[in-house]
Amino acid sequence: MLLDTSSLYFRAYFGVPETVRAPDGTPVNAVRGLLDFIARLAGNRHPDSLVACMDFDWRPAWRVELIPSYKAHRVAAEADEGPDAEEVPDTLSPQVPVIDEVLDAIGIARVGAAGFEADDIIGTLTARADTPVDIVTGDRDLFQLIDDDRGVRVLYPVKGVGNLDVYDGAALRSKYGVDGAGYAELALLRGDPSDGLPGVPGVGEKTAAKLLESYGDLAGIMAAVDDPASRLTPAQRRRLAEARPYLKVAPKVVRVASDVALPSFDASLPAAPRHPQALEELAERWGLGGSLERLLTVLAEGRDRGTGTS
Repeated sequence: MLLDTSSLYFRAYFGVPETVRAPDGTPVNAVRGLLDFIARLAGNRHPDSLVACMDFDWRPAWRVELIPSYKAHRVAAEADEGPDAEEVPDTLSPQVPVIDEVLDAIGIARVGAAGFEADDIIGTLTARADTPVDIVTGDRDLFQLIDDDRGVRVLYPVKGVGNLDVYDGAALRSKYGVDGAGYAELALLRGDPSDGLPGVPGVGEKTAAKLLESYGDLAGIMAAVDDPASRLTPAQRRRLAEARPYLKVAPKVVRVASDVALPSFDASLPAAPRHPQALEELAERWGLGGSLERLLTVLAEGRDRGTGTS
């Protein structure tokens, strides 16, 4: 099980009331919401291993160089962290280091790499996996990794962090008319305002799906642009031809990396906290209460289930 961690703690932040606070009054709704979410995932899905995949660079320079608008609207107007700091709610930013510390103290693997987004970590770990993979994310970009042959699914939160839609190949084709391999090309044709991807003007989701169905892939579509006998409408031909510079670079931006160099890590779920004293101090300072207790109980039950004890 691979967690798109920032996607999930953003959802926890907006799904859990900000009245959930530490003893000193600091909001900890994202921290506790994420812990509860992991507890539900581990308790209901029983993954053999789990990795919290991290954004070490939420807006990599190599993607911005290709498409300057990439996530540009999400750059904070004023930030002490640097010119490309992400705009994050004021009461969420202080919770992110707490999340890092708590996951580390529990012993849940956190994995990231300089210059890459969590999506790229997930893409790399999925490519390496020799067992089925469940990807937990609120980001549709990762639909491109769905692969029935390899047992790769996406668990997509539909409301807060409580309910999940399970996307396999059939569900993806039913909703978007493409398989996992085709989703990235559908996304770059359609565009994505949330990521600053302009797309092709006049080509929405349904048109993109029909083009891919007719011509197979982006290369086939662009071959049709150059073929006077193809059945593209004059407007489609013109718009796609005009978008050629964008379509040349967009695939590299939209497709997640699958070959990121990663540090060594232990993805096994811990039966007990790796650093119990540090975790106890964090729990007391931040008032993690029942959220942490529920997760630790689930992890201990996983150990008992694995050894055949009750």
